[in-house]
Amino acid sequence: MNKNRLEAFSDGVLAIIITIMVLEFKVPNDTTFEAVIKLSHKFLSYILSFIYVGIYWNNHHHLIHSLKKVNGKILWANLHLLFWLSLIPFATAWIGEHHFASFPMMLYGIVLLMNALAYFILQKLILIDHGKDSALAIAIGKDYKGKASVILYIIAVLTTKILCCNFWSYLYFGSFNLADSR
Repeated sequence: MNKNRLEAFSDGVLAIIITIMVLEFKVPNDTTFEAVIKLSHKFLSYILSFIYVGIYWNNHHHLIHSLKKVNGKILWANLHLLFWLSLIPFATAWIGEHHFASFPMMLYGIVLLMNALAYFILQKLILIDHGKDSALAIAIGKDYKGKASVILYIIAVLTTKILCCNFWSYLYFGSFNLADSR
């Protein structure tokens, strides 16, 4: 199968995910600066989630660009990744609505962890299909950043509840994904 359909479908899903996130914003009833400030927690959650989705889109683009062919395993692994990415708008809205409360933050972290695992699985299946000498295998190398990201997400999810530092845990999550940008 040609990779173009996979890439077009994935790009469409990612565009819809970003659109859904921005549609969560409701226009303030008031015209004051204070009315906008009241939305700051929702805006912050949107910014960080937009960055996450943007990083995944960029990494996915480079990953798919390296493909020579697509098989059923790769299609299903890609759909698995898109499933977890599609939960980001829900988790983003929940943490924004509840001012970064512990349980919504923990769920947000779990969603991000599952995105990282799904991406890792997709990448591994592509590497298996294309071989150890492929351009992708050479570019990724031992993939220490990818493996470390999964471990750091697990730690972040656990510390979110243990430390109860809601806002700082959110920034903690953000620093991991920014470091994972390939």
